Amino acid sequence: MPPTTHYKIDYSDVPIRLFKSDFLEFFTHITPQAIVVIWSPVIVLFLIAAVRQNAGLIILPAFVLGLFIWTFAEYTMHRFVFHFPPRTPTMERIVFLFHGVHHAQPNLKTRLVMPPVVSIPLAFVFYGLFTLVFGTLLNAPLWVAPTFAGTLTGYLIYDLTHYATHHWPLHNRYYKFLKKHHMLHHFKTEDARFGVTSPVWDYVFKTLPAE
Repeated sequence: MPPTTHYKIDYSDVPIRLFKSDFLEFFTHITPQAIVVIWSPVIVLFLIAAVRQNAGLIILPAFVLGLFIWTFAEYTMHRFVFHFPPRTPTMERIVFLFHGVHHAQPNLKTRLVMPPVVSIPLAFVFYGLFTLVFGTLLNAPLWVAPTFAGTLTGYLIYDLTHYATHHWPLHNRYYKFLKKHHMLHHFKTEDARFGVTSPVWDYVFKTLPAE
């Protein structure tokens, strides 16, 4: 069955240029090593903050909650933002910038993880939401730091898993499944199989068709 993507697939190592400006173009490329360097210290700092706030027994369940929240965020962003059906040339351009370029060049190594120009504002959104929900609405401020740390960890696992499905040799049974799951998304059913680290939300929302 032919791929459902409407982008012509380019397997070359020459990146599709997104901006005329070299300065802007620079920020569209990132390596997995770079995101580990950027986000690992942030995760550690928020865990330390949780300890200093005497969050105690809250830390572990809040961290796990953050991981869970990320799996849902990963699914919803991939399905409803990255694969938003554009109705105008401007929207098509925006969708291509955010995600379409990855479907056009699925194996380009420097466009497989989220660049900081996207991930940093997204992190602020999550932190703001957690501060509002836990800190204000639920009057549970001690949950903010460890939940945020868990969400960032989930994001980091997501990006590294995404890179791995395209380029790393995977021997673990689960990760072999994830690779197949993601390759089917790319080359058979672009409108399904949106989970990258887990298929759970594809099961829940029935976006996991039979092979």
